Amino acid sequence: MSVTPHQRPIRTRALIGPVDLLGSRWREAPSVAWVRDGAGMVGFGVAAAAQFRGEERFSRAQRWVGQWLAQSQVRDSSGVVGAGPVAFASFTFDDDAEGSVVVIPRTLVASRGGSAWRTDVWSPDDSEPPFVATPTGIGDLVTDEATPGIPAARWEEETASAAAFGTAVDEAVKRIAAGELDKAVLARSVVAHFAAPVPVAAVLERLAARYPACWTFHIQGLVGATPELLVRRSRDHVMSRVLAGTVAASGSTATDARSAARLQTSSKDLDEHEYAVRSVAHALAIHCTDLQVPDEPSVLRLANVQHLATDVSGNLADGASALALAASLHPTAAVCGTPTERAQAVIEELEDLQRGRYSGPVGWFDANGDGEFAIALRCAQLSDDLTSAELFAGCGLVADSDSTAELAESAAKLTAMRDALS
Repeated sequence: MSVTPHQRPIRTRALIGPVDLLGSRWREAPSVAWVRDGAGMVGFGVAAAAQFRGEERFSRAQRWVGQWLAQSQVRDSSGVVGAGPVAFASFTFDDDAEGSVVVIPRTLVASRGGSAWRTDVWSPDDSEPPFVATPTGIGDLVTDEATPGIPAARWEEETASAAAFGTAVDEAVKRIAAGELDKAVLARSVVAHFAAPVPVAAVLERLAARYPACWTFHIQGLVGATPELLVRRSRDHVMSRVLAGTVAASGSTATDARSAARLQTSSKDLDEHEYAVRSVAHALAIHCTDLQVPDEPSVLRLANVQHLATDVSGNLADGASALALAASLHPTAAVCGTPTERAQAVIEELEDLQRGRYSGPVGWFDANGDGEFAIALRCAQLSDDLTSAELFAGCGLVADSDSTAELAESAAKLTAMRDALS
């Protein structure tokens, strides 16, 4: 492969697919992952990474990836639409917080719609690409060794944090009832310590198996399975899935059906949901035409909870990239509240934690501007040495919210990561 000096070769080849992205015994844990219902991508190693901060973190990330790709020579023999180099990104909830990151993996394995492909990045100084020809095309990435199990966990005492959360909820509801704002979203966290480093691959496999309808993700220690798609851009088609309004799932079909019916007639949950839908539709209207906004939400049933859900879609009018759309949407009323500035002020005053990348956009984008970003929910931030994890859950509050019910809702939302790490 002829390479112009200072250019970085990137090669994509078709694989014999499909590939079990989170069930394969990988030689090393994926450095990045984005999988839903068996389809998606996992990456290994890091070809390039950068961190960003501030209000311009989205646009700076877009520019950095564009400049990196401009110094690359891409060769694609896969014949698969959407193949090629991909950047994974995870952004902080707050503008001023540190930690927003973009990662381009050295090796990417993807599977979608019965097709599979692999993209490798290597240095112009390498005599051969980091690709070993095997019948499946991934033989150099897998091993016969079994994935280690989850080590024993010790959970920090939660009584004080739960009480503080209840107090904060009561105060926020008072302010909403007084007319200071319409909705606020408050979060809490719990911390686990492990006897040995957590095997990320095992956590991802557990999450994907239990929550196949969610987007299972991993980017620099932030791991989770989120049900809420912030935005997807596929050429000119744009879609966002709004979730707000929650009830715990019991596992009983009859009981959950009754709970779903109550959820669909709950004025508190419908009001909370309407604020979230309105904020997404307003943001997308700047970039899209022919917006489709259903009049009533449906119910999304997951293993641990049920949500009111609305899919908002439209046709892209201005060429905005998936990352630019995510920047326009964040923060939605589903994770912040409304009006946005007032809700952010309440969060800053009452919420006793640093969200980091929790409730921020997480996903991927490519050189064509296509991509998917979800909201980083049902997730945990692993420590650098993988021996501790902070789990997050948040609740949307309106005028008739009750702190006891909201605490129970947050506990139900924490179940996903508790189970995966236990």
